[in-house]
Amino acid sequence: MTRAVVAEDEPLLRDELVRLLRQAWPELRIVAECEDGASALETIAEQQPEVAFLDIRMPGLTGMDVATAAATSSPGTQIVFTTAYHQYAIDAFERGAIDYLLKPVTPERLAATVQRIQSRLASGRLPADLGQLLRDLAQGAATTPKAPPLTWITASTGRETRLIMVDDVAYFRADNKYTVAMTAEGEALLRTPLRELLEVLDAQVFRQIHRSTIVNLKAVASIVRDDTGRGLLRLKNRAETLTVSQPFMVLFRTM
Repeated sequence: MTRAVVAEDEPLLRDELVRLLRQAWPELRIVAECEDGASALETIAEQQPEVAFLDIRMPGLTGMDVATAAATSSPGTQIVFTTAYHQYAIDAFERGAIDYLLKPVTPERLAATVQRIQSRLASGRLPADLGQLLRDLAQGAATTPKAPPLTWITASTGRETRLIMVDDVAYFRADNKYTVAMTAEGEALLRTPLRELLEVLDAQVFRQIHRSTIVNLKAVASIVRDDTGRGLLRLKNRAETLTVSQPFMVLFRTM
C-alpha cells in the first residue's frame, strides 16, 4: 500500500486535500496530517512514505526546507508541492518537471497528479533532483517583499512583564499553548505559540532544531553529532545543551 504524508498549516485546506485524495486515490494510506514543516520533516524521516504533499509556505520550515532535508532522510519519497500564488514558483515547478497543486486544489488537477505519481512508483523511478528547482524558487522568493522580522517581544516572569530584544533570546521552547524564551538572565513566558513565532522571526538567525525548539544561531557556541545521528548544541551564555533531532541535522551542514 502506498503511504503519504500531507503537510498544510491551514486546517480547512488540509482537510479538503485529504478528502480529495481519498476520492482520487482510495488505496492511498495517509499516515500523517501535519500542520507545520517541523512535524512533516520528522514524520517523513520516521515513516519513509512514498509520497509527501507539502505546502510550499509553512511557518518555520517551509515545504522547500522539508523537501531539501527529505532528499537525504527519505530519498525515495516523491514530492508534490502545493502553492497558492507566485508565478515564479509555477514556472520553476514546470521547468523542473516537479508535480505541484495550485490552491484551491481541483479534482481534475489532482487526478492528473495522482496518475503521474502512480506511474513513477510503478516504474521504480527515483524522485526528481530538486537542487535546481529549489535554487530557482529561492531566487524568486528573494525578490518578493517581506515584512521586517520581529525585533522585540513582551514576556512575563512571575507578575512582571518584560520587554526583551529578540537578539537576547538564546532559544525558544514550546510549553503547551505557550512559549518559553530563554535568555542569559533566565526564562520568560510568552503567550504566543511557537508556530506563530516562526512566522515573524528572522529565518537567517533563528533555526528550528526540533518540533518544540527554535535556537538563535548567534547564541550557539558549537555543534557536535552523537552516535545516533542527532546533534548537540552548546550555547555561549547558558550551561544546558540542546538536542537537534536527527532529521534537522541536514539543515546544519554549513555549521
